[in-house]
Parts: sequence; C-alpha cells; structure tokens
Amino acid sequence: MKFSSAQIGAMLEGTIEGNGDVFVDSLCKIEEGKPGALTFLANPKYTEYIYETKASIAIVSNDFKAEKSLPSTLTIIRVSDAYSSFAKLLEAYNQLKQPKPGIDPHSKIASTALIGTDCFIGAFVFIGEGAIIESGVQIYANSYVGDGVYIGKNTRLYAGVRIYADCVIGALCTLHSGVIIGGDGFGFNPNSENNYVKVPQIGNVIIEDHVEVGANTTIDRATLGSTILRKGVKLDNLIQIAHNVEIGENTVIAAQSGIAGSTKIGKGCMIGGQVGIVGHLNIADGTKIAAQSGVGHDIKEQNTIIQGSPSFGIMDYKKSYVGFRKLPELMGQIQDLQKQLKELQSQIKP
Repeated sequence: MKFSSAQIGAMLEGTIEGNGDVFVDSLCKIEEGKPGALTFLANPKYTEYIYETKASIAIVSNDFKAEKSLPSTLTIIRVSDAYSSFAKLLEAYNQLKQPKPGIDPHSKIASTALIGTDCFIGAFVFIGEGAIIESGVQIYANSYVGDGVYIGKNTRLYAGVRIYADCVIGALCTLHSGVIIGGDGFGFNPNSENNYVKVPQIGNVIIEDHVEVGANTTIDRATLGSTILRKGVKLDNLIQIAHNVEIGENTVIAAQSGIAGSTKIGKGCMIGGQVGIVGHLNIADGTKIAAQSGVGHDIKEQNTIIQGSPSFGIMDYKKSYVGFRKLPELMGQIQDLQKQLKELQSQIKP
C-alpha cells in the first residue's frame, strides 16, 4: 500500500520540505535507506546518514538543521518529535497488517462463552466455559483461554498464549507468544516427614488496561486474592511474576527479572534486566533499579535509584565500586607495608 508525503505529513501534522507528491510503500532504517521507503532521524549519532540516504522521505524533528546539502531525491517532513511520530506511523502500519475479524472453523469455543463483535479467533484456539471476550479482541492460533476468563476490548493475544481459569485481562492489552497468565504460585509446605505438600492456589490474576507482556513471561495466580498488574505496566520477555505480587501503574520491567511472592511495587518504577526482588517487600513509587541488582529490603523513599547485589543507593554503589576496582592495587600496597614493617622489626634489637 502506497502513501504520499502529503498524506503522511497530514497524519503527523508535520511540515513538508520537498516533493509533496512522492510516494512510499515501505519503512527502513536511515542507514539502509532505499527508494520508495520512509525513514526517520531522532538520534544525533545517525545524522551523517541523512546526507547520503537513498530513502524517499525522512521524518525529522523541527530543530534539525542540515549542515550540508541533502539528497535531491529526499523529501523532509518536520514534526515536533521525530521518534514519537515514527512510532505513530509504525502503529498505523501495524494496524494495516492485522487479520480481518472472523472465527476460524478449527477453533473450539464453549457454548457458554460470549464473543463480542469484530473479534478474530485463529485456528486451534480454545475458549472455555463462561469466558467473556469483548469486541475487537484478536486471539491468534494455538492459544488457550480458560473457563471464566474475561478479556477486554481490543486486546491482542499472539500465538500460543495461555490464560488459566478466572483471570481478568483489561482492554487494549498485548500478550506476546508464550505468555502464561494464572499458572499456580510456587506454594509448598514441608510436613513432618520433610516432604513438600502443595498449597492450593485458588486466586487469580488481574491485568488492567494498556498492559503489554513480553514473550514467555509468566504471571502466577494468587494463593488467595489476586496477582495484579495495574494500568500501563510494560513487561519485557522472560520475566517471572510470582503469586500475590502487585505492580503499580506505568511501571516497566526489563527482561529476565524475577519478583518473588507478595511483593508490592509502586507506580512509575523502572526495573532493569536480570533484577531479582525477594518476597514480601514494598518498593516505593518511582524507584529505579539498575540491571542485575538483587533487592532484599523495602525501598521506602520515593524516586530512589539503587544498584548492586545486595542493592543500595547508586552513589554509594559507585563509590564502593571504585574501591573494589582498586582492591588488587590496595592489597599489593598492604603486602609491601607488611614486608617493610617486618624488616623494621627485625632491625630493632631486643
């Protein structure tokens, strides 16, 4: 599908410099530009490529000033923020590729399930008894939706998503392939014979609106009550969220992190990759946790930045790390001092 620079400029409320009638039918990175493609410049590190790109259209921010001549074949569209405008275009492009509404004949839908209008249900999807699927939901092939599950409007489940019974998914959410919602929490109790007896996990998972969950991330159901992801939470791939965890609004968590049971994370937090957080903690709003940190204590002060394992304040961590890097040198100095002291002691007569 082709779009003109005039159409794109109108969509982004941008200003066109160059040919308003040039057409594009693909998107590309600025360093890989080709005729008929649209690109963007947001990172100054890539500025040099705009002077030699073969792309037909480039989106730039209003403050971009060309230091030399641009290619004669390039049309510029100036916008307030090039990155967010290009993201808007990517979303529009993505919408064009969405499947048309319909229910594949190879899917299995329980007679008591309620399916809204304009839904897409792919091949070999299973939807259980009493499930409610609101309008505009897309469920791709080989996904499982258990009994009593609720899925809000315009939410998308990519191939192979599993949602266990009684879980609640809000509107405009995205669950990527391999996501498992509502698996049992890790609850076991040792008996008198030192064998582990499973504690039934009878709660559920509640995911509010505008949440995105990356591929192969798992979110366990609560023992009692609910494991909760509040509005706007974004989870990367390969994350483990344990039973009864609660994550506040607009918190983002990078890949391979794990949060143990009953921990409460505030809103607006940023958690780096491979972070481990032990159970039954409270993490204050706005906390930032650097990658590979291990958190074993409450974070009570808002907007704190912590790092390390065990984690502590980032400035103290940086000071400590300077000392750690110099440790071999300091150990050598101590050995030299010990040697000198021993020589002095041997020179002292009793």
